[in-house]
Amino acid sequence: MNKKALKKLITKLCKMNGISGDESEIAEFTCEKLKKYCPDARIENGNVIGTLGNQNPNAWHVLLDAHLDQIGLIVTSITEDGFITVGNIGGLDRRWFPAQRVIIHGKKNISGIICTLPPHLTNGEEKVQKIEQVRIDTGYSAQELKEIISIGDSVTFCGITQELAGGRFTSPALDDRAGIASVLYALDEIWQEDIGCKVTVLFSAKEEVNGYGAKVGCFAINPDIALAIDVSFAGDGKLSKTGVSGNGVMIGFSPALSKDLSHELANDAIDAKIPYQYEVMNGRTGTNADDFSICRDGVETGVLSIPIDYMHTPVEVVDLNDIKHTGKLLAEFLRRCCE
Repeated sequence: MNKKALKKLITKLCKMNGISGDESEIAEFTCEKLKKYCPDARIENGNVIGTLGNQNPNAWHVLLDAHLDQIGLIVTSITEDGFITVGNIGGLDRRWFPAQRVIIHGKKNISGIICTLPPHLTNGEEKVQKIEQVRIDTGYSAQELKEIISIGDSVTFCGITQELAGGRFTSPALDDRAGIASVLYALDEIWQEDIGCKVTVLFSAKEEVNGYGAKVGCFAINPDIALAIDVSFAGDGKLSKTGVSGNGVMIGFSPALSKDLSHELANDAIDAKIPYQYEVMNGRTGTNADDFSICRDGVETGVLSIPIDYMHTPVEVVDLNDIKHTGKLLAEFLRRCCE
């Protein structure tokens, strides 16, 4: 997969709707993409699952996971004066809410604006609103809204999806559509090769709300090895728990992970001359790996992360080369792990 194809793929992935619990659009899209490599690709319990490689029941079984869902909001009520109230889905920073454009996914998609006071009326002293105080203005009356919108409908944040200078790329939902893109990149590299292990791909639902999709998915799949592919904090590399965007895939080291597996991934990166960096965590990883490692009687688990700036905002930014290098390391690991 060349850079042009990768950019086209990540653009399409990021434009699909799919907040936690409402992932059907992104699930259907990724399921169709996965069928090229995994003819048995299907949607189960909101997850997308497909297999390839050695189908011998005695072969080593490797799970590759990236989550489908994105952060967003959920409609909680329509006020008498025609505003929409909401609750949050996933971890959201309300500091950037005022004046944001949103889309409410009802019987049809409608646009809205999160209300804000002009600075002339606040003297720069307006406090961050509680989620219960947030209001969305659509221009519709309350009666008109009730014909289109229902309690429980999802709300997504708008943002520009485009390439930036220096190979950077910005969009909402790069967490974790970048991870999905890296898995598809890896499959594109190895799907016609003779892979010694069985590979199951899990594009999991509901990661942003406690990883429900990963829990049921891993239990059903029952792998020997599980790799969670997600995003992690980019920065200057000096801050704790941050990497550097453009410096390659982040390999997780944590007491919640298999240390041997983490070292194997680092050695594969060295042997294949794939840029990588360490991500050291002193406890849980905050990814689906935390659930994989304790699934059934335990699964040997690792984490690969793509550095991301401005996580959980409508302007997330990644380096396209980091997606590519993550995919290349996955492909290299699959080639070697069952030798």
